[in-house]
Amino acid sequence: MSAMADIAGALGWAKQRIDLMEARVLLRHVLQCPASRLIAWPETTLESADWARYRELVERRVAGEPVAYLTGEREFYGREFMVTPAVLIPRPDTELLVELAVAHVSGMQRARLLDLGTGSGALAVTLALELEGADVTAIDRSREALWVAMANAARLGASVSFVQSDWFAGLGEERFQLIVANPPYIASADEHLEQGDLRFEPRTALAAGPAGLDDLAEIVARAPAHLEAEGWLFLEHGYDQASAVRGLLADAGFAAIASWKDLAGIERVSGGRWLGRV
Repeated sequence: MSAMADIAGALGWAKQRIDLMEARVLLRHVLQCPASRLIAWPETTLESADWARYRELVERRVAGEPVAYLTGEREFYGREFMVTPAVLIPRPDTELLVELAVAHVSGMQRARLLDLGTGSGALAVTLALELEGADVTAIDRSREALWVAMANAARLGASVSFVQSDWFAGLGEERFQLIVANPPYIASADEHLEQGDLRFEPRTALAAGPAGLDDLAEIVARAPAHLEAEGWLFLEHGYDQASAVRGLLADAGFAAIASWKDLAGIERVSGGRWLGRV
């Protein structure tokens, strides 16, 4: 189908190739319009450039490219974040980290928070906006990821300090009341890395050793040196890693260790409290 098309015809063509919801998202992106326009004026003829651009995006989606990379944005905690292939696509499961952080530091005067492996900055920016007066630092080893995170902080009006570092290496002796991390936690040989959206996301932000625990173990081991007494560490992990992460936390001397379930009922975040040196 290469002739001119109206909105209804374009969607009819696209839904034979991709999910209808995705087809609508891509068309809204091309037309820069609200969903209501697609419903109210289905007879509107697309400009030739828009029709060509839409066909290109649909075919790229057919080839597997994530919708978030095609549109350049993804919603997280009610806000739109810019995303590029340099960062992981924010996912609803990670909102649990925000909820836990907010619950544990709300009311604290100028709480100091650290987001490790910030990627798009979704966690750090959201925490800075949800916790008025909080001092939020975000770290990533990737300069390209930090550019995306800084752009998101600027466009959403969040005050965040950004540091390029391999985990804690660039922090010196800084300490925080709370640390959150959504690190790589997929086993390096996991077949899912070659399926779906994961094929297009940065491998270094996904895989972490034979069991997927390498980065989680490093963070847990090094976090006490950067936590204030009574400070908290919360880590997102894989669907079957909660027990292993609780073990890592116990071995490192954390207390009040627990795991929290995501909306699907899966233990998605584990954490504990650092009581400080004895």
